[in-house]
Amino acid sequence: MDPRESILQISEAMNQAILGQQTVVERLLIALLADGHVLLEGLPGTAKTRSIKTLSGLIESSFSRIQFTPDLLPSDVTGSEIYREQNATFEFQPGPVFGNLILADEINRAPAKVQSSLLEAMEERQVTVAGETHRLPDLFLVLATQNPIEQEGTYPLPEAQMDRFLLYVNVDYPVSENELAILRLVRKEKASQGQQLPTPVPQEAIFAARKQIFDIQVAAAAEQYIVDLVLATRHPDRFEGKLSHWIRLGASPRGTLALDAAARAHAWLNHQDFVSPDNIRAVAPACLAHRVHLTYEAEAEGISRTDVIEELLKMVVAI
Repeated sequence: MDPRESILQISEAMNQAILGQQTVVERLLIALLADGHVLLEGLPGTAKTRSIKTLSGLIESSFSRIQFTPDLLPSDVTGSEIYREQNATFEFQPGPVFGNLILADEINRAPAKVQSSLLEAMEERQVTVAGETHRLPDLFLVLATQNPIEQEGTYPLPEAQMDRFLLYVNVDYPVSENELAILRLVRKEKASQGQQLPTPVPQEAIFAARKQIFDIQVAAAAEQYIVDLVLATRHPDRFEGKLSHWIRLGASPRGTLALDAAARAHAWLNHQDFVSPDNIRAVAPACLAHRVHLTYEAEAEGISRTDVIEELLKMVVAI
């Protein structure tokens, strides 16, 4: 099967299982194709975990779920050395991070030491325990969730770790029509004993799609537009309006790389062989929102990071 057909099969199956969250489905597929990680933030019951579990069931992959809690230890994530008494040696016992799709559920409920245990894995695709480095699988995707409404018993993600996620996705409540469809879908699933998913797509199709995405053309004007957007987050004072009062610190070069990778994947999903400004604008909020740090003034006004990026897109014009 053609790689694009395989990915579109995944997209169709996910949209049938997760009603009213087309944007979330698209963002998860972009992260999968761009070989990046996703941070999903939303209120309870908005299908964050369901989205990730459905995706894992549609790909030939091993799925690991890590429920982050205040008493979790780094070794509970990465694994540890186990002493084997029969041969008097230590043997490495891999942790749940040694999977293909990793659900880091409620990642902000664990202390910084545990959160940081994911840093090396997410960036270097390896884990070092007792001085020995262990490689992670070629298909490796961390999908983290967090609940924005509770503050007790939570540990906000450090800005350095936020930057490790390719995309930030805010998951909102569904509209009334979708709420009714969700009610009927869940009732049908319970009657038929669970979701009926198609045959999983082999990992080779994902890798083949990534090669095709790498060949997507990005013109010099599109590259400059990406750079201009990122530079605008660092120098908001160059624009009229409220941007300079809203942005305290702009995106790092990871933001530039994220925009390039996500825009290529978005173009590929839309059957294009080149990246257009529309592709860049479509993924900019997900790529840049979590990389922009707001001023106290913006927070006091109730301005979200996504609001800032939307305003930025109005100010920066493609060449």
